[in-house]
Amino acid sequence: MSIWWSLHLRREAASVPLARRLLLGTMETAGVDPDISFDLSLALTEACANAVEHGDGGFGTSSEAYRVTAYLDGEKCRIEVADSGPGLTAAVPLRQPRPEAEHGRGLCLIRELADHVHIGDKPGRRGTVVSFDKMLKWRDDAPLMAV
Repeated sequence: MSIWWSLHLRREAASVPLARRLLLGTMETAGVDPDISFDLSLALTEACANAVEHGDGGFGTSSEAYRVTAYLDGEKCRIEVADSGPGLTAAVPLRQPRPEAEHGRGLCLIRELADHVHIGDKPGRRGTVVSFDKMLKWRDDAPLMAV
C-alpha cells in the first residue's frame, strides 16, 4: 500500500488544522493505529506552525505559501514541510528552550514524536525543509494495511 499527497498552503494559521485533518483522515481510512496517527499529526502541526510563523524570515518578501507532503508507503509514514523563509543558516541555532520560554518547543516535540527527523535548508534555494518519519502500526481491521 502506498498513498501520498501534497498541499500548497497559504502561510496562515487557518491552514495548520487543514493539513492536520487531512493527515488524520488519511491514516484513519488506511487503518493506522490511532496512537501513531496522533503522534504524527501533532508533529505535523508543529512543523506547519513553524512554517507559518517563520516562513518569511521577517522580511515580508518571501512566498506567502508553504508545502506539506505526506507519504504512507509500506510500513512507514514520511512527512515534509517546506517553506521559503531565510533557511536555518540565517536562523537561531537549534537548541533546547529554557523552561520558562513560551516558544521554541516545536522542533523538540517533533524529535520526540518521530523516529527520524531531518531539518535543513532547501538545496540551492531559500527556505527550510522539516522532514520526519515514523514506523506505522496498524489496527487489526485495517483495510489498507501493508502486506
